[in-house]
Amino acid sequence: MTANGWILRSKAGWPGVKGAIFDSSSIAVVDDPQRSGNRLLQISASTDGTTTHQSQVCQQRKFLAGTYAARVHFSDAPTTGGDGDQVVETFYLISPYVKPFDPDYSEVDNEYLPNGGWGGTDEAFYVTTWHTVRIEPWSADNASQVTPGSLRGWHTLVIQLQSPETRYFLDGRFIATHGERYYPRVPMSIDFNLWLIDGGLIATGQRQYDEQIDWVYHQVGAVLSPAEVDVAIGRLRASGRTFQDTVRPSGLDSPCDL
Repeated sequence: MTANGWILRSKAGWPGVKGAIFDSSSIAVVDDPQRSGNRLLQISASTDGTTTHQSQVCQQRKFLAGTYAARVHFSDAPTTGGDGDQVVETFYLISPYVKPFDPDYSEVDNEYLPNGGWGGTDEAFYVTTWHTVRIEPWSADNASQVTPGSLRGWHTLVIQLQSPETRYFLDGRFIATHGERYYPRVPMSIDFNLWLIDGGLIATGQRQYDEQIDWVYHQVGAVLSPAEVDVAIGRLRASGRTFQDTVRPSGLDSPCDL
């Protein structure tokens, strides 16, 4: 992955449990039990209530207008150990957090909370587009929609960035549009992370949560429907291609570096 421009986060910091450790030991590539010869990226978060490990992978910071998609497997329960922790499973785009209320801050999120959090108690899927934020003390300027209910299993997530709007799709179904105020202003990285909400460690004993990613796709500058994304992925699978990157480098630091 690192040879293909991905960064495996190894630095502490936001988001998640204070003092949590980000390291590559929480990231693995595993066999796909449903497709012979296919491999899946698996990111994990684990804790015993005292020491917490979280995971994050970031592509280079060079993405803006266009279509983004990923096929991800969300989990409702830990792979091992007791259930109940407020965990966040994600696919998102982000620029660095440089300062409070930075006018250039840009973030586009898909976030699944299988055990509630952020004031809720049930399963919920959030799509959120950000104008800006202050982390300490917390103050957010964003637009967000919530889809309630379990998303356990495989799902295809599609984001269309075409100024002045950001549009979100879940398994081919349109779920939200966010307007010009929240449209990203600077290049972002493509990220996946799995983290535990600070103050949301509820279970006891050692436990681990996993999210899996089959593929991630971006088409620069063009708006593709979910059906067109499926066709593009089918062509890449048929060709046997496992990686391709034609997006020019920007020379900007990824948030994983910061």
